[in-house]
Amino acid sequence: MTIITDSGLDADERVIVETAAGFAAKKLAPFALEWDEGHHFPVDELREAAELGMAAIYCSEDVGGSGLRRLDGVRIFEQLAYADPAVAAFLSIHNMCTWMVDKYGTDEQRAQWVPRMASMEAVASYCLTEPGAGSDAAALATRAVRSGDDYVLTGVKQFISGAGASDVYVLMARTGDSGPRGISTFIVEKDTPGLSFGAQERKMGWHAQPTAQVILDEVRVPAANLLGGQEGIGFGIAMNGLNGGRLNIAASSLGGAQAAFDRAASYVASRKAFGGALIDEPTIRFTLADMATSLEASRLMLWQAASALDNDAPDKVEKCAMAKRFVTDNCFTVADQALQLHGGYGYLNEYGLEKIVRDLRVHRILEGTNEIMRVVVGRSIATRYRDN
Repeated sequence: MTIITDSGLDADERVIVETAAGFAAKKLAPFALEWDEGHHFPVDELREAAELGMAAIYCSEDVGGSGLRRLDGVRIFEQLAYADPAVAAFLSIHNMCTWMVDKYGTDEQRAQWVPRMASMEAVASYCLTEPGAGSDAAALATRAVRSGDDYVLTGVKQFISGAGASDVYVLMARTGDSGPRGISTFIVEKDTPGLSFGAQERKMGWHAQPTAQVILDEVRVPAANLLGGQEGIGFGIAMNGLNGGRLNIAASSLGGAQAAFDRAASYVASRKAFGGALIDEPTIRFTLADMATSLEASRLMLWQAASALDNDAPDKVEKCAMAKRFVTDNCFTVADQALQLHGGYGYLNEYGLEKIVRDLRVHRILEGTNEIMRVVVGRSIATRYRDN
């Protein structure tokens, strides 16, 4: 269990962090390797997290949300990921979906869906990526055609976390012309006729959450499930959801890397070689120093970006992209270094290091690849200096 020791946390913030850490240590950490090996999706434990307010962290209290900040959220996800990055990452995706409905839904949609999602009675998945539209999300081809009081959806979504297990799919589809302005967002229930799922993907990591295609074959969805009750705003909804999603995935990398670091430091402190403890070797200490510095820099950047999102800062998108890129890259390196410090033991399943490395690797790809994060940041820099 890790607890942030920063003296700047006030009493309420510390309670939030300690609650998440305590839950993770008791309900996630003891089973993480078992879930990974058995490809088990721990829905019951996720619903227990929801009982503590962790499924709608920054959603409105009037519909069952916790009413917390993004800053609180990244601290929570760090603690959860210290125990199991794969489970924390899925809960991060569910929170993103819940926030999108709370933020952009009509009063009726919020009242209907957010309480169920906040309790995880309805587990949610985010459906943007397609086989032919990954980083270029604005090129998605799934179509939604108005038919009386319904929309009829046809298309395929790719790499969907929770596909087949989730109850609700927050899904982007094209209602208009090509480009981002032709995209709308829909809430699709699992048991809707015509909705099916592909075979479960065999993945390098994230074994504790299912991933598959979501297939729509003339799926008829009530017009009342058009998020916000308006066509053409779906791409903006999806991108704004991803700002927070990127922070939470980064926090999941930070938690996993912190766990790897702690295990490595303890291991080299107790491991004897060449007549003394490994931790007394200068090269080992230098490695640990660099790892600790990367973790601290990642935490500070993540907290700054979360505060920018909380405060609706003009550079919030740039800050979120910077944090996602920096934290996921550097924390993956920390986890890999932790495995290296264990030598051959780090490569064994029972030590848990190889699982962390596998789980953290995908964080550099999803919620926008780190190459796309560079595009976002570079575009902001070019605009700023061109305007000057």
